[in-house]
Amino acid sequence: MDGHTPLHTVKSMPHTLFNRLFAPIYACAILGLLYHHARNLLFFTSLISFSITLVLLISDLVLAFMWINTQALRMYPVCREQFPESLEKVMKRSEYPNLDVFICTADPYKEPPISVVNTALSVMAYDYPTEKISVYVSDDGGSALTFFALMEAAKFASCWLPFCKENNITERSAEAYFESRQPCSLETEKIKCYTVLIALMRDILLSLSSKSLSFLF
Repeated sequence: MDGHTPLHTVKSMPHTLFNRLFAPIYACAILGLLYHHARNLLFFTSLISFSITLVLLISDLVLAFMWINTQALRMYPVCREQFPESLEKVMKRSEYPNLDVFICTADPYKEPPISVVNTALSVMAYDYPTEKISVYVSDDGGSALTFFALMEAAKFASCWLPFCKENNITERSAEAYFESRQPCSLETEKIKCYTVLIALMRDILLSLSSKSLSFLF
Protein backbone atom coordinates (compact mmCIF):
# COMPACT_ATOMS: atom_id res chain seq x y z
CA MET A 1 0.00 0.00 0.00
CA ASP A 2 3.03 2.32 0.21
CA GLY A 3 2.93 5.05 -2.42
CA HIS A 4 -0.78 4.47 -3.14
CA THR A 5 -3.86 6.42 -2.14
CA PRO A 6 -5.42 4.67 0.88
CA LEU A 7 -8.67 2.79 0.36
CA HIS A 8 -9.96 3.93 3.75
CA THR A 9 -8.99 5.99 6.77
CA VAL A 10 -9.69 5.43 10.46
CA LYS A 11 -10.02 8.38 12.83
CA SER A 12 -10.55 8.22 16.57
CA MET A 13 -13.70 9.91 17.88
CA PRO A 14 -13.16 12.98 20.10
CA HIS A 15 -15.05 11.51 23.09
CA THR A 16 -12.76 8.45 23.36
CA LEU A 17 -10.80 9.88 26.31
CA PHE A 18 -13.99 10.74 28.19
CA ASN A 19 -15.30 7.18 27.76
CA ARG A 20 -12.07 5.69 29.08
CA LEU A 21 -12.09 7.96 32.14
CA PHE A 22 -15.77 7.36 32.84
CA ALA A 23 -15.61 3.54 32.55
CA PRO A 24 -13.48 2.84 35.69
CA ILE A 25 -15.54 5.29 37.76
CA TYR A 26 -18.76 3.60 36.68
CA ALA A 27 -17.22 0.16 37.31
CA CYS A 28 -16.34 1.16 40.89
CA ALA A 29 -19.92 2.31 41.44
CA ILE A 30 -21.26 -1.02 40.16
CA LEU A 31 -18.88 -3.00 42.40
CA GLY A 32 -19.92 -0.91 45.39
CA LEU A 33 -23.60 -1.56 44.64
CA LEU A 34 -23.04 -5.30 44.27
CA TYR A 35 -21.07 -5.35 47.53
CA HIS A 36 -23.95 -3.58 49.26
CA HIS A 37 -26.45 -6.17 47.99
CA ALA A 38 -24.19 -9.08 48.98
CA ARG A 39 -23.73 -7.66 52.48
CA ASN A 40 -27.48 -7.27 52.93
CA LEU A 41 -27.97 -10.90 51.89
CA LEU A 42 -25.57 -12.10 54.58
CA PHE A 43 -27.20 -10.04 57.32
CA PHE A 44 -30.87 -10.14 56.36
CA THR A 45 -33.48 -9.52 59.05
CA SER A 46 -36.55 -11.06 57.41
CA LEU A 47 -37.54 -13.26 54.50
CA ILE A 48 -39.10 -10.31 52.67
CA SER A 49 -35.93 -8.21 52.84
CA PHE A 50 -33.88 -11.22 51.73
CA SER A 51 -36.15 -11.78 48.70
CA ILE A 52 -36.09 -8.11 47.68
CA THR A 53 -32.32 -7.88 48.02
CA LEU A 54 -31.84 -11.08 46.02
CA VAL A 55 -34.01 -9.75 43.18
CA LEU A 56 -32.11 -6.45 43.18
CA LEU A 57 -28.78 -8.29 43.13
CA ILE A 58 -29.79 -10.44 40.16
CA SER A 59 -31.13 -7.45 38.22
CA ASP A 60 -27.98 -5.41 38.88
CA LEU A 61 -25.81 -8.35 37.81
CA VAL A 62 -27.71 -8.55 34.53
CA LEU A 63 -27.41 -4.80 33.96
CA ALA A 64 -23.70 -4.90 34.83
CA PHE A 65 -23.16 -7.74 32.35
CA MET A 66 -24.94 -5.75 29.63
CA TRP A 67 -22.84 -2.66 30.41
CA ILE A 68 -19.58 -4.64 30.25
CA ASN A 69 -20.53 -6.01 26.83
CA THR A 70 -20.98 -2.48 25.44
CA GLN A 71 -17.55 -1.28 26.58
CA ALA A 72 -15.77 -2.96 23.69
CA LEU A 73 -17.41 -0.42 21.37
CA ARG A 74 -16.95 2.58 23.64
CA MET A 75 -13.28 2.10 24.51
CA TYR A 76 -12.13 2.96 21.00
CA PRO A 77 -14.93 4.44 18.86
CA VAL A 78 -13.70 5.29 15.38
CA CYS A 79 -14.95 7.03 12.28
CA ARG A 80 -14.15 5.31 8.99
CA GLU A 81 -14.10 6.90 5.55
CA GLN A 82 -13.87 4.83 2.37
CA PHE A 83 -12.40 5.83 -0.97
CA PRO A 84 -13.73 3.32 -3.54
CA GLU A 85 -12.49 5.52 -6.37
CA SER A 86 -8.92 4.67 -5.29
CA LEU A 87 -9.41 0.94 -5.83
CA GLU A 88 -8.29 1.10 -9.47
CA LYS A 89 -5.03 2.72 -8.34
CA VAL A 90 -4.24 -0.31 -6.19
CA MET A 91 -5.23 -3.13 -8.56
CA LYS A 92 -6.53 -3.66 -12.06
CA ARG A 93 -10.24 -4.26 -12.63
CA SER A 94 -9.37 -7.71 -13.93
CA GLU A 95 -7.89 -8.52 -10.50
CA TYR A 96 -11.04 -7.62 -8.56
CA PRO A 97 -12.36 -10.55 -6.49
CA ASN A 98 -15.60 -12.28 -7.43
CA LEU A 99 -18.68 -11.13 -5.52
CA ASP A 100 -21.77 -13.21 -4.73
CA VAL A 101 -24.72 -11.15 -3.50
CA PHE A 102 -27.74 -12.90 -1.96
CA ILE A 103 -31.10 -11.12 -1.68
CA CYS A 104 -33.57 -12.91 0.59
CA THR A 105 -37.34 -12.46 0.63
CA ALA A 106 -40.31 -14.50 1.82
CA ASP A 107 -43.67 -12.68 1.79
CA PRO A 108 -44.60 -10.48 -1.22
CA TYR A 109 -47.14 -8.60 0.91
CA LYS A 110 -44.72 -7.69 3.70
CA GLU A 111 -41.76 -7.35 1.32
CA PRO A 112 -43.14 -5.87 -1.92
CA PRO A 113 -41.59 -7.38 -5.07
CA ILE A 114 -40.79 -3.88 -6.34
CA SER A 115 -38.42 -3.43 -3.37
CA VAL A 116 -36.71 -6.73 -4.16
CA VAL A 117 -36.41 -5.68 -7.80
CA ASN A 118 -34.93 -2.29 -6.90
CA THR A 119 -32.41 -3.99 -4.63
CA ALA A 120 -31.38 -6.42 -7.36
CA LEU A 121 -31.09 -3.65 -9.95
CA SER A 122 -29.01 -1.53 -7.58
CA VAL A 123 -26.55 -4.38 -7.05
CA MET A 124 -26.39 -5.23 -10.74
CA ALA A 125 -25.61 -1.58 -11.54
CA TYR A 126 -22.56 -1.50 -9.24
CA ASP A 127 -19.46 0.06 -10.74
CA TYR A 128 -17.86 -3.37 -10.78
CA PRO A 129 -16.86 -5.78 -13.57
CA THR A 130 -20.07 -7.50 -14.63
CA GLU A 131 -18.38 -10.86 -15.10
CA LYS A 132 -17.21 -10.82 -11.47
CA ILE A 133 -20.52 -10.10 -9.73
CA SER A 134 -23.40 -12.57 -9.32
CA VAL A 135 -26.81 -11.76 -7.84
CA TYR A 136 -28.99 -14.48 -6.31
CA VAL A 137 -32.57 -14.01 -5.11
CA SER A 138 -33.84 -16.47 -2.50
CA ASP A 139 -37.65 -16.46 -2.25
CA ASP A 140 -38.65 -18.74 0.63
CA GLY A 141 -42.34 -18.16 -0.13
CA GLY A 142 -42.06 -19.17 -3.80
CA SER A 143 -44.31 -16.26 -4.78
CA ALA A 144 -45.49 -15.95 -8.38
CA LEU A 145 -45.61 -12.17 -7.91
CA THR A 146 -41.93 -12.00 -7.01
CA PHE A 147 -41.07 -14.34 -9.88
CA PHE A 148 -42.99 -12.17 -12.35
CA ALA A 149 -41.35 -9.00 -11.00
CA LEU A 150 -37.89 -10.53 -11.43
CA MET A 151 -38.71 -11.62 -14.99
CA GLU A 152 -39.70 -8.06 -15.86
CA ALA A 153 -36.68 -6.71 -13.99
CA ALA A 154 -34.41 -8.83 -16.18
CA LYS A 155 -35.91 -7.14 -19.25
CA PHE A 156 -35.74 -3.70 -17.65
CA ALA A 157 -32.10 -4.24 -16.66
CA SER A 158 -31.11 -4.39 -20.34
CA CYS A 159 -31.87 -0.66 -20.65
CA TRP A 160 -31.41 0.50 -17.05
CA LEU A 161 -27.86 -0.79 -16.52
CA PRO A 162 -26.41 0.80 -19.69
CA PHE A 163 -28.27 4.01 -18.81
CA CYS A 164 -26.59 4.10 -15.38
CA LYS A 165 -23.13 3.52 -16.83
CA GLU A 166 -23.47 5.99 -19.71
CA ASN A 167 -24.76 8.79 -17.46
CA ASN A 168 -22.68 7.98 -14.35
CA ILE A 169 -25.79 7.53 -12.21
CA THR A 170 -24.90 7.22 -8.53
CA GLU A 171 -28.49 6.59 -7.33
CA ARG A 172 -28.79 3.18 -8.98
CA SER A 173 -32.17 2.23 -7.52
CA ALA A 174 -34.67 3.07 -10.27
CA GLU A 175 -37.41 3.99 -7.80
CA ALA A 176 -35.15 6.27 -5.75
CA TYR A 177 -33.68 7.84 -8.90
CA PHE A 178 -37.03 8.91 -10.34
CA GLU A 179 -38.27 10.14 -6.96
CA SER A 180 -35.22 12.42 -6.62
CA ARG A 181 -36.43 14.66 -9.49
CA GLN A 182 -33.34 14.26 -11.62
CA PRO A 183 -33.17 16.26 -14.88
CA CYS A 184 -35.15 14.36 -17.49
CA SER A 185 -34.27 13.44 -21.06
CA LEU A 186 -36.13 11.46 -23.70
CA GLU A 187 -34.37 8.25 -22.66
CA THR A 188 -35.12 8.95 -19.00
CA GLU A 189 -38.81 9.41 -19.77
CA LYS A 190 -38.93 6.10 -21.65
CA ILE A 191 -37.39 4.26 -18.71
CA LYS A 192 -39.72 6.03 -16.28
CA CYS A 193 -42.78 5.01 -18.31
CA TYR A 194 -41.57 1.42 -18.24
CA THR A 195 -41.26 1.48 -14.44
CA VAL A 196 -44.77 2.95 -14.13
CA LEU A 197 -46.10 0.17 -16.36
CA ILE A 198 -44.41 -2.49 -14.23
CA ALA A 199 -45.83 -0.94 -11.05
CA LEU A 200 -49.32 -0.92 -12.59
CA MET A 201 -49.06 -4.59 -13.57
CA ARG A 202 -47.82 -5.39 -10.07
CA ASP A 203 -50.87 -3.71 -8.50
CA ILE A 204 -53.20 -5.60 -10.82
CA LEU A 205 -51.60 -8.93 -9.91
CA LEU A 206 -51.77 -8.11 -6.20
CA SER A 207 -55.49 -7.30 -6.44
CA LEU A 208 -56.19 -10.45 -8.44
CA SER A 209 -54.22 -12.55 -5.97
CA SER A 210 -56.08 -11.11 -2.97
CA LYS A 211 -59.44 -11.71 -4.66
CA SER A 212 -58.56 -15.32 -5.43
CA LEU A 213 -57.52 -15.88 -1.82
CA SER A 214 -60.75 -14.36 -0.50
CA PHE A 215 -62.74 -16.55 -2.91
CA LEU A 216 -61.01 -19.68 -1.67
CA PHE A 217 -61.61 -18.91 2.00
